[in-house]
Amino acid sequence: MAANMKAVKLRIKSVQSTMQITKAMELVASSKLRKAKERAETCRPYFETLHETLREIAAGNTDFSSVYAKEAVSEKYCYIVIAGDRGLAGGYNANLFKCLEAASAGKEYVVLPIGKKAVEYFHRRGIECITEQFAEIADVSVADCFEMANLLCEEFKRGSFGHIELCYTKFVSMLSQQPDVFSMLPLTDLAEEENAEGKKPVRNLILYEPDSMEVFDAIVPEYLAGIVYGGVCEALASELAARRTAMEAATGNAEEMIEKLNLYYNRARQASITQEITEIVGGAEGL
Repeated sequence: MAANMKAVKLRIKSVQSTMQITKAMELVASSKLRKAKERAETCRPYFETLHETLREIAAGNTDFSSVYAKEAVSEKYCYIVIAGDRGLAGGYNANLFKCLEAASAGKEYVVLPIGKKAVEYFHRRGIECITEQFAEIADVSVADCFEMANLLCEEFKRGSFGHIELCYTKFVSMLSQQPDVFSMLPLTDLAEEENAEGKKPVRNLILYEPDSMEVFDAIVPEYLAGIVYGGVCEALASELAARRTAMEAATGNAEEMIEKLNLYYNRARQASITQEITEIVGGAEGL
């Protein structure tokens, strides 16, 4: 009995130590989340307006000779996958990779991973990464997004792949984060989205100087950089929200476990005392 009580006591201390860690992680995530949420919400209008504008231009202008506005020559895809740097965030990373697997089923593709978990995931599966330079999402800056955009544009023009899609987690609320995949290039894909939604294209309303191709070729890298940066901001806020929720649940579970272990320990201690009293009384009666 004494050995069993000692094991329970050690178990209680172990769970208390774990609870301190999960509580600290919850507080850290909560403190960072406010700033990340504000940044995501600030970037979102630019993110959405930029995407919508490019869709309208692609649907409303048919005379582009830019490589970005032509039908894809290659059926190979490039996915920009924005995952987290760490685990302990519930199903955040797992849900993102499930979303990617569903979107990429049956397709030949390469990836540009952002975040340590994305790099690890593709290493395990032997999937080609065009670069691993941006392995830590926490360190990704606006300048890095422009560097990614220029790299993607060069590879796209070279014909290394014919489609570019972004896979990230959209921040819906503190309790809801939604994995998503959408097309970035070629712009004909955006035009098809526009037509699929039943929107009437606006034609011949935009004039470009010196000409449409030069202006368009200059806009597209800016477009890609803006979309990627918006995705990074959304993903960071989503990861922190998922981690805060997961750590809050873990802390609650630890508190419940400690309560049950304390109850078990007290009952065992009471039983041990009762047994000792019984033995003393029995010994006294035998004298």
